[in-house]
Amino acid sequence: MVRPKRILVADDDENTRAVLADLLSDRGYSVIQAETAEKALNLSRSYVMTAFMIDLQMPGMGGIDLCLSIRAMEGYKVAPIIALTGNGDSANLVDAFAAGCDDFVGKPLDGTVLLARLKAHLQRTEYLEELEQTRQILHRYMSTRTREIAETSMKTGTPPAPEQRELAILFTDIRGFTALAEQMKPAELFQKLSSQLEQQVTLVYEYGGYIDKFGGDGVMAVFDQADKAQQACLCACEMIEKAKKGSQEDTRIRQLGIGIHMGPAVIGNIGSATHMDYSVIGTTVNLAARLCGHAERMSIVVSDAVRRAVIETPCLAFESRREVTIRGLKDPVTVHDLRKALVATISR
Repeated sequence: MVRPKRILVADDDENTRAVLADLLSDRGYSVIQAETAEKALNLSRSYVMTAFMIDLQMPGMGGIDLCLSIRAMEGYKVAPIIALTGNGDSANLVDAFAAGCDDFVGKPLDGTVLLARLKAHLQRTEYLEELEQTRQILHRYMSTRTREIAETSMKTGTPPAPEQRELAILFTDIRGFTALAEQMKPAELFQKLSSQLEQQVTLVYEYGGYIDKFGGDGVMAVFDQADKAQQACLCACEMIEKAKKGSQEDTRIRQLGIGIHMGPAVIGNIGSATHMDYSVIGTTVNLAARLCGHAERMSIVVSDAVRRAVIETPCLAFESRREVTIRGLKDPVTVHDLRKALVATISR
């Protein structure tokens, strides 16, 4: 059931309130009346109002102060506020608009004008709310960096130029996922995979990184802060720990392999004018992905560059130093298995 739009009428004149209540009720609006600004403010906290009609000249608090107080409430940032003005109120209109008022209607009231303006403002508010809901939904499909770049580009009119930066890149992958996909029902597989990826995403953001993209059954995470290598390693270790401690219901979906490499990479917008992505490309990214492929079940493989960057971190330990051949690279790459050392952990 669609609830009627609730309009608060704040006016110390009983006749004006009655006229407005009849007029608005006949058009399907729910009306709440207040004879003082103080009562109107209390009602605004007790009920969700769709719009406000406020007399500027009320004893006590006053219409302008009421308008300021309403705008200070989180739920009423864009709710329509229409000032009801009498003769001699024109000097207060500048202050009223500065306080957040959207429009005004003079007394004696013209019902046709008032209803038309109210309808227009309600349509504008609905449009703004739809835009905000769309923005919130889109945020769930974007990395934080992509969102930041989009917002910056909106202000400047141009996207930032690509730049080379020192980054730590982390890739995850579920071992045996292809076979698992053939054994499980699609709905069950999707639910279990989503739960596992949600846990990984949460940890990436807790450790200061961000998700660049999902890769089917894994993620690509970017760490760009000063202690990027350390945070990426700690994040990976906790991913493995949480996967080991998970429910025994189906351990197959938690057989992670993780690869980490750090080095220079180009970060910027790629794609076309109609479809772009803010992403990271380069040998550093490719090598991190290849290292993930070399990781056994429930293990983390890191490059020697990562080990050197965090060698003095007491809670991290490295073992099984070896040379591996990476497709596309001429020379072998030195890698290590990373694990959590049995000492106190570093705070995030």
